Amino acid sequence: MIETVHVDLGDRSYDILIGQGLIGSAATHLLPLLKRKRVAIVTDENVAKLHLPTLQTALSAAGIAHDSLILPAGEATKSWGPFTQTVEWLLDQKIERRDIVIALGGGVIGDLVGFAAAVLRRGVRFVQMPTSLLAQVDSSVGGKTGINAAQGKNLIGAFHQPSLVLADIDALSTLTPRDFLAGYGEVVKYGLLGNAPFFDWLEEFGPKLAKGDIAARIEAVRISCQMKADIVARDETEQGDRALLNLGHTFCHALESATGYSDRLLHGEGVAIGCALAFELSSRLGLCSQEDPSRVRAHLRDMGMMTDITDIGGDVGTVESLVDKMAQDKKVIDGQLRFILARGIGQAFVTGDVPKDDVLRVMRNSMGLA
Repeated sequence: MIETVHVDLGDRSYDILIGQGLIGSAATHLLPLLKRKRVAIVTDENVAKLHLPTLQTALSAAGIAHDSLILPAGEATKSWGPFTQTVEWLLDQKIERRDIVIALGGGVIGDLVGFAAAVLRRGVRFVQMPTSLLAQVDSSVGGKTGINAAQGKNLIGAFHQPSLVLADIDALSTLTPRDFLAGYGEVVKYGLLGNAPFFDWLEEFGPKLAKGDIAARIEAVRISCQMKADIVARDETEQGDRALLNLGHTFCHALESATGYSDRLLHGEGVAIGCALAFELSSRLGLCSQEDPSRVRAHLRDMGMMTDITDIGGDVGTVESLVDKMAQDKKVIDGQLRFILARGIGQAFVTGDVPKDDVLRVMRNSMGLA
């Protein structure tokens, strides 16, 4: 069974296909897009061992020529050096504007390759083949591409929509439990920001997702992608509604910076902590009931996920230094930091009217300093 979610962006519209065996059947879905039977693949060392041979076999069987660039795995790859290497490799491959570049991997590869495709020859086409849960439900959809800077996460990039997304659910079975749950942080976010019935569903089916239930995984990915597709269609370049997708990310990005974008804190783990803190802050400001942050934390803990800064372990700096890192967030406008808060589960909104003292107090509590 293959589910299809359509991203409606006029002449830049595309489909997200969600199901089993999509890497092995990739050629079938790629052929209608190809002006000539040739593609370039960019992946990382971990994904290459697991999935690259399957994709290469499928392409060869269909007579599609292909070359591959294999980059180091990890968040550090999402930086200037590997980005430059990727662009220069694609130029060496003589990739043309009508060709297809394939991003085979998780969020790091998808973001980096998308950005490379955006700037190469002022824009070449690319296809996302996300192999992590986080990438399937979030980063592969919507056209946000980019790399990190020393000053903060995702500060360099461009909006560049893919031509197709192939979300192979079978790839999720190769993830470690930690990597799967990190992606689940983004899944929960969708329920919290605008779909209370989905959060109800996750409270019941979340454990089945984690244990490998295929039907539940397809449904969770489908709903997440549909929610993001609807928001992107309304607000492609984040001038309004799309900012809601950053629920939990203001806290998350500061924590990722404080941990050096290392394996100490995976992105989805930071999102989970950030969502818990966003609801805690919302409750402190009287925007939602005290039961809401408790319910959010309870579900995250039931799934074995992080909910507080103390869960990270090790030094993350002072509360004040974390707030300073927030000042580099992309959501800052006229020097004022915007937060995504909530009036309840499924009722998120964007605001800049947040007293700093309340932010500091919530973070001190999360750091065990209150």
